[in-house]
Amino acid sequence: MVAVTARACANIALVKYWGKRDAALNLPAAGSLSLTLAALATETTVAFDPALSDDTVELDGAPARREDVARVTRFLDLVRSQAGVHVRARVVTRNEFPTASGLASSASGFAALAIAATRAAGLHLAPRDLSILARRGSGSAARSIFGGFVRMHAGGTSAEAFAEPVASPLAERVRMVIAIVGGGTPKLHGSRDAMEHTAKTSPLYRGWLDQVPRDLAAVEAALAAGDLDALGPIVEANALAMHASAIAARPPVLYWRPATLAVLAVVRGLRECGIAAWPTIDAGPHVKVLTTAEDAPTIAMQLRNLDGVTAVTISAAGEPAYAFDPARIVALPGPS
Repeated sequence: MVAVTARACANIALVKYWGKRDAALNLPAAGSLSLTLAALATETTVAFDPALSDDTVELDGAPARREDVARVTRFLDLVRSQAGVHVRARVVTRNEFPTASGLASSASGFAALAIAATRAAGLHLAPRDLSILARRGSGSAARSIFGGFVRMHAGGTSAEAFAEPVASPLAERVRMVIAIVGGGTPKLHGSRDAMEHTAKTSPLYRGWLDQVPRDLAAVEAALAAGDLDALGPIVEANALAMHASAIAARPPVLYWRPATLAVLAVVRGLRECGIAAWPTIDAGPHVKVLTTAEDAPTIAMQLRNLDGVTAVTISAAGEPAYAFDPARIVALPGPS
């Protein structure tokens, strides 16, 4: 039995993914665009073991919850079907940041799982095919296959819903300051259920969805021009509009905490003083601030002083997901 280990970085959407048009295939309701972050990484090891009667999953040093095991098994069944493999697998995964708290751990997790599982099953998929496969586990995982700025296409069919990298002169210049609110505890509303509930019940959801194509066009133009001053306001507006649609759901989906609002206020004040700083928030309380390498330390220092902000990290753009060199492939120990 050999184990294949893969590493992937989470991504933060600059134009959000919020809603599905097909839940079974994880087909997004609209396209999205993200930045992969080096500071938010997952490593996952997979080994197919004939001695196993069921898939086993260890997450962050402990047995995964039953529902998480079931989700991983459904994903592994897709890999087994492609590879013609009928053996169960042992999966060991570790996040280098808080899990299930609004920092896109499912994106990095399923991107790493896609690469490790396909390699362990003897498949060598092209990046686009890996992106399509990763999407089946988590919609945002399609983007974590790639590094830097990444565009997700909604597509008309499953084969057309994939991500691809977007070249930009901003890739080396930008940083993301990540303010963890409330210690990174698991969030109350899972992203899948929250986006479905928002799409069904929020009177503001359709307006947000109609705005996405315009935001995508503006963001792509800003990236092509290397214009951070044009990019930042769209990133902030898109995130706030997404959360407005969730807050307007019935009953409301509200991820923010007092410290979330405090961070937003400080970021706005810094920007008024000439600091490059634009916030974005995913499905959780944490705030990520798009900025430059030069301004990131100033922003981080200010945010560390806020009550309720428990950690602050500065991240550069992350690499594409990858499997470790074959020299790093080792035997995976069985359960003790």
